[in-house]
Amino acid sequence: MTGASTGRPTAFIGFGEAAAAFAQGWGAETCKGVAAYDRKLDDPAQAPALRARAEGFGVACGDHAGVLGGAGAVFSLVTADEAGKAAEAAAPVIAPGALWLDGNSVAPETKARAADVLAAAGVDYVDMAIMAPVHPKLHKVPLLVSGPGAARALPLLDSLGMEARLIDDRVGSASSIKMIRSVMIKGMEALFAECLLSARRAGVEDEVLASLQGSNPEIDWPARGAYNLERMMVHGPRRAAEMREVAKTVAALGLTPGLSAATADWQARVGALGLDAGEGDLIARLDAVLAAL
Repeated sequence: MTGASTGRPTAFIGFGEAAAAFAQGWGAETCKGVAAYDRKLDDPAQAPALRARAEGFGVACGDHAGVLGGAGAVFSLVTADEAGKAAEAAAPVIAPGALWLDGNSVAPETKARAADVLAAAGVDYVDMAIMAPVHPKLHKVPLLVSGPGAARALPLLDSLGMEARLIDDRVGSASSIKMIRSVMIKGMEALFAECLLSARRAGVEDEVLASLQGSNPEIDWPARGAYNLERMMVHGPRRAAEMREVAKTVAALGLTPGLSAATADWQARVGALGLDAGEGDLIARLDAVLAAL
């Protein structure tokens, strides 16, 4: 797949859950010519599995300079704490005129710094916000785009069958929406964890769940609790990194990010346990977390 208006291939920096979901959704035919670089490729212990995973979707793996030097459009899909470093590392080797689609969950200030670094290298920066889990929608997950390269990126995203909506030409518009929304979404996960773990340890979980169900009967509280806990168990470290960026966003607006900071703590604590969420129900997951805390 060639990058928009460049005639050069599309590439990934970072080949984790989001990149793999995009590639899976695009299909092998579209992925012909798509290249990927991930830091794990530099680790002999991790490289074979990652290479096999990428190549299974039709994506070729390469070295950092080679992938970036030949790319016309680059999807940056690393962890929140690596997003700025990825832009800085790309600047000396990326091809001028390329599009940089920054889909990382970071604060507007973090994206603005990355945009400045890449603009100096002649790159068109796109603030891209992924607005829902990539599964099960894959490449059809809703996207918001803003920044100087956003309008130019829309034809590429459309050709890939992706669902993108243009906000404006300012870096930070799309990411502000994403970050501020996460106060609620990730915050609710932390609230579920603190409430239901406490209830289970106190031996009153049935009564607490019944009370919650009576107050808000439109919510399936056990199912929602099981899902929210699974997200923290599997993705807690990544979500904690995002919530630290959310806290920066709130603080930059002159507000106190107390809830965002506490959410980051809960996400990190549960994620650090390294538990397999499995197919368990709410009680099984609560017991697994409590046993490991």
